[in-house]
Amino acid sequence: MLRVSVLYPAHEGARFDFDDYLNRHTPMVEAKLGGALKGIQVDKGLCGAQPDQPTPYLVACHLLFDSQQAFFEAFLPHAAAITADIATYTDVTPTIWMSEVLRA
Repeated sequence: MLRVSVLYPAHEGARFDFDDYLNRHTPMVEAKLGGALKGIQVDKGLCGAQPDQPTPYLVACHLLFDSQQAFFEAFLPHAAAITADIATYTDVTPTIWMSEVLRA
């Protein structure tokens, strides 16, 4: 199983519209990726390793696919539309990390 994590680093003064992200952007991504998307999880950062430490990430979105090939086949035709939409809900540049799920 492939996990594609979209990580939005926290920084002072960052703009992130959670309502738009959850209620418009995420459903749009789900619709475009279709049946290749096996699951999605959106996490909102609370703190770092200690309660008094700031969160390193505002949001982490994790998308599950059967394989890298399945992800690229679903994503690439819609990459421009999905990435262009980022500016509508945030001024943060996300980091993308792909990983193989070894244990869930």
